[in-house]
Amino acid sequence: MNENKILAEKTIKALNKNNMNAFYLDKKEEVVPFVEKMLSKGSTVTTGGSMTLAECGVMDLLKSGEYNFLDRSKAEDIKKLYRESFFADFYLCSSNAVTENGELYNVDGNSNRVAAICYGPEKIIMVVGINKIVKNLDEAITRLKEIAAPLNCKRLDCRSYCFSKGKCKGIDGEMTDGCSGDSRICCSYLISAHQRIKDRINVIIVGENLGY
Repeated sequence: MNENKILAEKTIKALNKNNMNAFYLDKKEEVVPFVEKMLSKGSTVTTGGSMTLAECGVMDLLKSGEYNFLDRSKAEDIKKLYRESFFADFYLCSSNAVTENGELYNVDGNSNRVAAICYGPEKIIMVVGINKIVKNLDEAITRLKEIAAPLNCKRLDCRSYCFSKGKCKGIDGEMTDGCSGDSRICCSYLISAHQRIKDRINVIIVGENLGY
């Protein structure tokens, strides 16, 4: 058994203990067929912003016409779409980090993704690369400040401190320390631990580096 699978299986057991479904796939090419089996034809689906979903081909699946896809890239009123997302059957996204203790760590600027993870959509499906598994919440916070936030600022052209410096201004501070600019993308922080609603959150861990 390879190291990625050993790490994933340890994390999966912890996620299961926290009432979240979790699965392991070796390669990103396996993701679309797996997700397709989880979805229902004609169901309402939507997504958070995610490079991982695009890299795995999930976005193409959702745009296939088989689903009622609330497509944020074509929304005339994005705030309305965010609100409609709370009534979706399936909400797909990734996670900024997953701890070996079975916790999900996510940070948003607009907060639509963390809000949906918390409450609303019937099912959450997360696709997560092996690179996002960390030992604990301290490592999750560091990962966000050193990797996820700077790279997402580049992707979204958010001219924040970490856009220009390559790391968060609050790298040596507490979890929420950072810049105070209007373009800051780290505004709302969510830690998902033991869930009351069993199996609402589904985490697909892929044994490759994906997304930020």
